[in-house]
Amino acid sequence: MNDDALGGYVAGMTWGWSGGGRGTWTGPAADRSMDLMVERLGVTWTALTFFALQDTPQSTNIDFRDAPTPTDDEVRAAIRAAHARGLQVCLKPVVNVRNGTWRAHISFFDVDVVCEPTWGQWFAAYTGFMTHYARIAADEGVAMLCVGCELVQSDGREHEWRALVAAVRAEYDGLVTYNCDKYQEGNVRWWDAVDVVASSGYYPADDWEAQLDRIEAVVRREGKPFLFLEAGCPSREGSSALPHDWNLAGAPSGAAQADWYAVAFDACARRDWVGGFLLWDWPTPLYDEATAAANDDYCPYGKPAERVVREAYARAVAAGAPR
Repeated sequence: MNDDALGGYVAGMTWGWSGGGRGTWTGPAADRSMDLMVERLGVTWTALTFFALQDTPQSTNIDFRDAPTPTDDEVRAAIRAAHARGLQVCLKPVVNVRNGTWRAHISFFDVDVVCEPTWGQWFAAYTGFMTHYARIAADEGVAMLCVGCELVQSDGREHEWRALVAAVRAEYDGLVTYNCDKYQEGNVRWWDAVDVVASSGYYPADDWEAQLDRIEAVVRREGKPFLFLEAGCPSREGSSALPHDWNLAGAPSGAAQADWYAVAFDACARRDWVGGFLLWDWPTPLYDEATAAANDDYCPYGKPAERVVREAYARAVAAGAPR
């Protein structure tokens, strides 16, 4: 595998999604959030992540020029702020559905039907969305661009995805990746079109070894670097068994989150093909650290998991992984 493409281990955190959006990506609170992310976790990368909305899973318009999507000036300012702190940047524009349906369910008929929305119409809109940010990524010297996130129903549209990646590469010459959903790594048949294989690592604490065995077969087959472009666990009782369920009922538990992180990092440290993480997630603005014990979301700020992440990243960066 060509691990040199990543320039060493990716010790990263997602920034800007939770509590973010237009109007929150610049200013004192944003600066404080990014400073504390670097200071507390020792990150070397960040995924600057935001969303644009389409109305329903069958809509073919993506409203990326409107709120809550950060303005282009805000996106550029956040990239520059990250670079000023010595961070490599993965720019990650994401499409979400306004009516609350998870984006994995965006879908259209396999065969076009007159008067019905089509995959072709959606990909045309999505290509316009993505190439817009590819130009910003190119202008600002971003290290990596993620061209999609957890769009499960579209993963089989190989022709359309290859065309989209080609359109992105016409605007941007950095690393290109796609963030497939958990359990879907083997279902994407166009990994050869991108530079980095990436997925969401929300696996139960007692299932990491089995899932890594499964993913390893894909990574070895493709011969490309691999990242968990998302991974994390809420600080909530029961979440270590269902880390992807942000609505799971349970009392706040920093210990549950820290235990999940310890297991995940330990399992991945034994796999020389895991090139790192861009964890989920670090909001702007941050909550007050004094309230961290009552916060049951994914952010590790002020919680026991913060130390687990910092120490795991320090070890991995010192070791120069991936090897």
